[in-house]
Amino acid sequence: MTDGRDHLSRGEITKDALQAGAQAASHTVGEVATIITRAVGDVAAAVGGLATELFEIRDSSRRASSDHHDAGGDAGGDE
Repeated sequence: MTDGRDHLSRGEITKDALQAGAQAASHTVGEVATIITRAVGDVAAAVGGLATELFEIRDSSRRASSDHHDAGGDAGGDE
């Protein structure tokens, strides 16, 4: 009479343990890769936003300087 339990060999138990470990490791590597990919994208977006702001500041400064000179402002006046 059997007790209803499967009888696994040491080899099968070892194989199952290794398989479970490999699956857990690959899942973790995938999660870390996703986190890194998202972080790199976020950093690129932030740096791009900064560059856009710097270009806008430069253009505004050039326009203000041009407007100042066009209005007859002098270089040594009150600023």
